[in-house]
Amino acid sequence: MPAGRYAEEALKHFGLWEKLQARLVYGESVRQVLDYVARGEVDAGKVYVTDARARAADVRVLLKAPPESYAPVIYPMAVVAGSSHDAEARRFLAFVSAPENRPLFEKYGFVVAG
Repeated sequence: MPAGRYAEEALKHFGLWEKLQARLVYGESVRQVLDYVARGEVDAGKVYVTDARARAADVRVLLKAPPESYAPVIYPMAVVAGSSHDAEARRFLAFVSAPENRPLFEKYGFVVAG
């Protein structure tokens, strides 16, 4: 899963990968890792800030990995050829990419490219 790759990149950036690799517990998803942390089953977890915000009452963000420590997290978007909801998909893409909507996405931790 991409979150695991980003976590590995950040740990390598700080020279911690070799030291911690044998102690790592992997989850099926970021949400599962977040659940492990919220229930106290692990000492810490690497998750997306947007997911941590969704569970702010249950977890505490201790550190945000600086952007230079991992590849940019990119969520590509496109309309699927032959979609039966072509018009709706195009409206959604227009909504996401509209400059006036950037503050909404930034409020929740996203940065709209372009």
